[in-house]
Amino acid sequence: MDECSLEEFRRRWQEELAQAQAPRKWRRSDAAERRARRPEVAPGRSEQALGDPALAQGLLEGAGRPPAARATRAEAQDVASRSGFPRAREGAGGGEQLVDQLIRDLNEMNDVPFFDIQLPYELAINIFQYLDRKELGRCAQVSKTWKVIAEDEVLWYRLCQQEGHLPGSSISDCSCWKLIFQECQAKEHMLRTNWKNRKGAVSELEHVPDAVLCDVHSHDGVVIAGYTSGDVRVWDTRTWDYVAPFLESEDEEDEPGLQPNVSFVRINSSLAVAAYEDGFLNIWDLRTGRYPVHRFEHDARIQALALSQDDAAVATASAFDIVMLSPNEEGYWQIAAEFEVPKLVQRLEIVPETRRYPVAIAAAGDLMYLLKAEDSARTLLYAHGPPVTCLDVSANQVAFGVQGLGWVYEGSKILVYSLEAGCHLLKLGNVLRDFTCVNLDDSPPNLMVSGNRDGRVRIHDLRTSNVTLSLSAHQLGVSAVQMDDWKIVSGGEEGLVSVWDYRMNQKLWEVYSGHPVKHISFSSRSLITANVPYQPVVRNADRDNFTPHRRHQGLIRAYEFAVDQLAFQSPLPACRSSCDTMATHYYDLALAFPYNHV
Repeated sequence: MDECSLEEFRRRWQEELAQAQAPRKWRRSDAAERRARRPEVAPGRSEQALGDPALAQGLLEGAGRPPAARATRAEAQDVASRSGFPRAREGAGGGEQLVDQLIRDLNEMNDVPFFDIQLPYELAINIFQYLDRKELGRCAQVSKTWKVIAEDEVLWYRLCQQEGHLPGSSISDCSCWKLIFQECQAKEHMLRTNWKNRKGAVSELEHVPDAVLCDVHSHDGVVIAGYTSGDVRVWDTRTWDYVAPFLESEDEEDEPGLQPNVSFVRINSSLAVAAYEDGFLNIWDLRTGRYPVHRFEHDARIQALALSQDDAAVATASAFDIVMLSPNEEGYWQIAAEFEVPKLVQRLEIVPETRRYPVAIAAAGDLMYLLKAEDSARTLLYAHGPPVTCLDVSANQVAFGVQGLGWVYEGSKILVYSLEAGCHLLKLGNVLRDFTCVNLDDSPPNLMVSGNRDGRVRIHDLRTSNVTLSLSAHQLGVSAVQMDDWKIVSGGEEGLVSVWDYRMNQKLWEVYSGHPVKHISFSSRSLITANVPYQPVVRNADRDNFTPHRRHQGLIRAYEFAVDQLAFQSPLPACRSSCDTMATHYYDLALAFPYNHV
């Protein structure tokens, strides 16, 4: 190699290195296009190939050797000659250094991890399962082999299950889980947009004539309500016609007006329970019929009622007695456990996922009890005076609000108890007013939402014991609250239902009614609210002709946000008037219920 050729080689080599180090975008439509351009890659592109495995593979193949081999001097000179450079003569010092640098560059390219040709397919799937959908999309653009791995049905089926799409399905139910995932993501985006923009259908569930609403509960879109007339009604809001059958009582000979008021109602996926003012308890199996499968009687009025979310277990509190009911192996209901406590029970909850032996949490004044069916009652807390103001349970924890002491500067707080460790974990908040509601079971992991008598909604971080967000939501205090991964729905004593985007600290919309909001339950596509009057029975001098005004009866509303263009093909529950326009159910919820509605 003469001096002119050596200088030309050095100049072009330095130019290629400078181009490789400069920031640039490298995109190709597919692997075939990259493979077609590989013979034109200059040796200086080796520095750039360190960041692109596909380009590194092309350079290695352009050198005419397998990827696992090491570059030799002859191969390096051959690559240089094919790229337009003259071959270096032996003994030329400058040329020898450049060839050695080219050999080192080629050997460095051999260390780029391109494991799809070195590892088994099953092992590559196990590695790719730790990637999310964005990372899988990037890997699918590397090469054809990586595209096949990144679009494997096992990976996208796992992503669908992790995101909660089509739970309970198997991998053989669908032929393209990537397409299913994309459709579910688009549907979630549409639902979130409808929530934010207040677009959807709203219905007032049909009221029992001449009766006042006493209590409301819901589970997975199925609503149960009890009235002063003794009637118990069930709606399935997942169907377009909202079927609402009456659950009959065994006392068929009693006159409807003389039946006792309903105190409490609870419902889960298979059972419905109602407690009456005279101490009777009816249990219905929703799969068998409208008549109760079991009837239990207390000597006094039932003060608290709890129903397991996923099991057939019922707990009641009357006077100083707590009774837990569950069916035996033959299906006959029986008393699973019975406890006696020294104070009246105000609040009662059953711990979910307890399987064979039900576990309940009871609040009696300033005492908290852990009740196990196979064990005696155990005291969780003795507050020495301040009563428990609210209660909620999850599978592993219990959260309850404790009233503050006015004569000692110690405000109201929420205590979190671990059922697994059997000890107190956290003490949250220290405010002047009492906590009126707390939601632990429905909140995202490591978060909890609470409502206070001061009208503020607070989000608590269970990892740091701090209040991450405090919203001034209601004037007369918060009566019900629930949150998910991006929004909060709260209800107040003044009858206002508010929807918040807590990530933006912004109120999205609100709806008003004239009674306190006693029940809130929502999913990604629906919302159920219940406004229950303070006094379930309206006093009237003429008791025989008692007909309460509609404004005193209470109200149950069902909101449906999964409304798309297919809804024009069939009328929704909100569209039950004589109007012939099929689009009348599309309206702004804020305009549908003005403040002077009642």
